[in-house]
Amino acid sequence: MSAMAVVYEVEDPVAAHAGGPADAGGEVVVVRVHAAPTAPGMPGVPGPRTFCGRDTFAMRAAPQRPAGQPGPTWYEAGYADRVCPACDDVVGTG
Repeated sequence: MSAMAVVYEVEDPVAAHAGGPADAGGEVVVVRVHAAPTAPGMPGVPGPRTFCGRDTFAMRAAPQRPAGQPGPTWYEAGYADRVCPACDDVVGTG
């Protein structure tokens, strides 16, 4: 599989972009965790669509994990109950 990025579908899409409430110290509520192929030539930057077909424009990119510290899954453990099942089927858990 090619490189991928983890993105968060948030409750308030305005908070997903620079200058939104999250940048002013507000909290972002993650509704669903998705995976997306990275944009061509831009490691870590999500492409326009998730693996399940959702638009990534109003989503927030998840913080990248250090290369030497991959987790047991592609998503943060605290968000296990919010993982998109279609994205998980494509990416897998290991």
